[in-house]
Amino acid sequence: QVQLVESGGGLVQAGGSLRLSCEASGRTFSRYAMGWFRQAPGKERETVAAITWSGGTTYYADSVKGRFTISRDNAKNTVYLQMNSLKPEDTAVYYCATTRTTEWVTRPYDYHYWGQGTQVTVSS
Repeated sequence: QVQLVESGGGLVQAGGSLRLSCEASGRTFSRYAMGWFRQAPGKERETVAAITWSGGTTYYADSVKGRFTISRDNAKNTVYLQMNSLKPEDTAVYYCATTRTTEWVTRPYDYHYWGQGTQVTVSS
């Protein structure tokens, strides 16, 4: 059974930084793409960033390009999201997720296994 556990969320002032972590268990982590997604109240879940199994290809939403960095450590079964220059509009619950297949995908509905989410709140 695939399990994903996020950590690192919290309250930060605008312009600050946070680093989210997501540790995976239950299968061979290094074979699958990983993604970070977020959902704000009243809004649909959106893709923030995604990374291939090797880390060689990444995807970022336009709204976070240049501010967020996704990375992974396959030896630790962990994916990270470094968030810099945070803005109030980044406030949301952040989820990590992984796919059921080895295909490279970036849309939320292409991801099948989800963590419980971690709250990120950016104050102005």
